[in-house]
Amino acid sequence: MPLLQINTNVSIEDSTALAKDASRIVAGMLGKPESYVMVAINAESSLIFGGSEDGASHVKLKSLGLDETRTADYSAHLCGFIQNTLGITPSRI
Repeated sequence: MPLLQINTNVSIEDSTALAKDASRIVAGMLGKPESYVMVAINAESSLIFGGSEDGASHVKLKSLGLDETRTADYSAHLCGFIQNTLGITPSRI
């Protein structure tokens, strides 16, 4: 079962909508049915990155049989999603 965890120190207006969008993206990226995907979102967490409280996010994707040769692709895709939805630059993800 793929699991995407998103921890961030920014507020999220509609975390359910964000989770649904993320679920579709992960299913598409991994080529797995969305019915197997789990997404956990923790907003407004105490998160410091590089000594700064500016918007940041910690994102973790876990899945059995994850293709490690595609790690950079997965990272780019998820960072783009976080940037577009939460306004956090990839350098703070």
